[in-house]
Amino acid sequence: MIVGVRVSTVAAGLALLGAGAAHAGDVTVTLDGVQARGGTVYVTLQTEGEFMQRAGLAQRVDSPQAGAVTVTFRDVPAGAYALSAFHDENGDQRMQASPIGVPTEGWAMSNADALRGPPTFDVVSIQIGEDGAALSETMRYWDGQPPMR
Repeated sequence: MIVGVRVSTVAAGLALLGAGAAHAGDVTVTLDGVQARGGTVYVTLQTEGEFMQRAGLAQRVDSPQAGAVTVTFRDVPAGAYALSAFHDENGDQRMQASPIGVPTEGWAMSNADALRGPPTFDVVSIQIGEDGAALSETMRYWDGQPPMR
C-alpha cells in the first residue's frame, strides 16, 4: 500500500512537470519591410499588465539590414500578448512622433490594421497557444504625409 502511494505521488508529480512544460512554446516573429536606417529594432511580447511599458519579453536587432528580420522568443507561456516593434533610428530608446502623434520611426504591432487611434491591448492582443506561434508583421515607416485610412 505504501508503495502504491509513493508511485502515485511520483506519477502525479511527473504529470505536473510535464503539464508545465507543455504550456510554453517558442514564438518566432518575422518583421517584413525593415529599412536599413541604422539604429536598433526592438521587438516585444507583452501581457496586458506590461502593455506599452518597459516590460515584457524583448529582443533587439542592431543595425538591421533592409528586408525581413526574424527573432525567436523561447518558452513563452500560453496566453494573450501584444506584439510590438519599433525601429529606434536615433538610439534614444524612445519612439519618435510627429506633433499630431504619428510615429516617425518605423513600427509594427499585432493587429495594426484594426487601429483607429492609440493602441489598446484589447485591439492589438493575440492568443499564443501552448505550442507557441509563428507571427509575421510589416514594419510601417512614416513618409512625412498624414496617414490615410
